Amino acid sequence: MSKRLPVTTAHVRITHQSWQQGRIEGEVHANGYEWRFQWRFRHGDLAIEPSLGRALIKEPLSRFLERSDYQLEPGGDYSFTIRAEL
Repeated sequence: MSKRLPVTTAHVRITHQSWQQGRIEGEVHANGYEWRFQWRFRHGDLAIEPSLGRALIKEPLSRFLERSDYQLEPGGDYSFTIRAEL
């Protein structure tokens, strides 16, 4: 019998987007944690604050942003699944 991996849903809200500056900003919430992020997609730089739990969200958030960047709009609410329990 295989054990199922824990799953957490992360909710993302885009608060600012500038194609000219190559930047998307927003908030991400998952299982009681809350972070603000700024993704400078031309440089591949993802900054996340606060630092508490940042290591848990950085890689999955980065994958989500890279996969979805052209569909993301300010004021939009999105979600993605993390194969871990936060």
